Amino acid sequence: MKILKAMSKKHNFSAGPCILPQEVFQKSAEAILDFNGIGLSILEISHRSKDFLPVMEEARAIVKRLMNLGDDYEVIYLGGGASLQFLMTPMNLMKAENGKAAYLDTGTWAAGAIKEAKKLGTVDVVGSSKAENYSFIPKDFKVGSEYDYFHCTSNNTIYGTQMKEFPEVDTLMVCDMSSDIFSRQLDFSKFDLIYAGAQKNMGPAGATLVVVKKDILGKTGRDIPSYLDYSLHIAKESMFNTPPVFPVYASLLTLQHLEKNGGIAGAEARNEAKAKLLYDEIDSNPLFETFCSKEDRSLMNVSFKLLDESKKEEFDAAWKAAGINGLNGHRSLGGYRASLYNALPIESVQVLVDVMKNLK
Repeated sequence: MKILKAMSKKHNFSAGPCILPQEVFQKSAEAILDFNGIGLSILEISHRSKDFLPVMEEARAIVKRLMNLGDDYEVIYLGGGASLQFLMTPMNLMKAENGKAAYLDTGTWAAGAIKEAKKLGTVDVVGSSKAENYSFIPKDFKVGSEYDYFHCTSNNTIYGTQMKEFPEVDTLMVCDMSSDIFSRQLDFSKFDLIYAGAQKNMGPAGATLVVVKKDILGKTGRDIPSYLDYSLHIAKESMFNTPPVFPVYASLLTLQHLEKNGGIAGAEARNEAKAKLLYDEIDSNPLFETFCSKEDRSLMNVSFKLLDESKKEEFDAAWKAAGINGLNGHRSLGGYRASLYNALPIESVQVLVDVMKNLK
């Protein structure tokens, strides 16, 4: 069944929700009309039906395969976005009495996580680049065993920075990987808790991925409200309440596509090539400049500015005429932002680079 008609496809640099593989759009569209040939849409079947249960099971299993994690980790799919994890993380890991956590402040979303954690205990910001408009990743800090956990944000979509290395800490390591998950190879076993909103590299908005080491849970002394308790979601196999059925299915399709196309290693190689192409043009073109330090540049989100404001109207008209979508920078920073998520082809980056080259 061919659902998608031929159309003039835009070059989508949107920061999220974002571009997904065309194969995922096609299969998702088919499933909305007729899921697996059962005569029902995936939007109308029970989440506990024999047709959907294998979807959830495989969606959880494929994450561990791609991350090379063992049975000591559990995978959960939730709603609420990564923003809900700003609260669930301290709720599940911070001690009820004299709880204390260390946070790295590298951008707007890290600041949001800090704000929520402070409602449950003491938060020490062990490093921050806020005073310098989040233009770099702080590195000169230590985290000792006096903390219940350390929280960091691996990639910062607004400012275009990314953690290239992760610190050695004497406590639990927690990471919000919302905007670069599955984009590069990491030793995922270094992390005790990983969470990510799906709408960057994984799937459509509506699903949130949590990967957690089982033995770190149940030690806070806190009576955790049911929906906020990771242990309960693990016990119910992400079926404590009705999960986001369609976003989970589309996320599974995206991860299957990734697995078939070289896995995370393959994605990383493609992402490095895309980022190099764009950063090389920015660095060689006197009209453009990035907002952040070179060593911390993100492979996922390239935030940059046009140095000659008199050419803004011409540049904006040119990239729009070239079929480019989603290039405007975040409202809090301005400028431009090209998001190079896994599904964006390098041909789209070349179109943008050509527009930049032609601006005189």
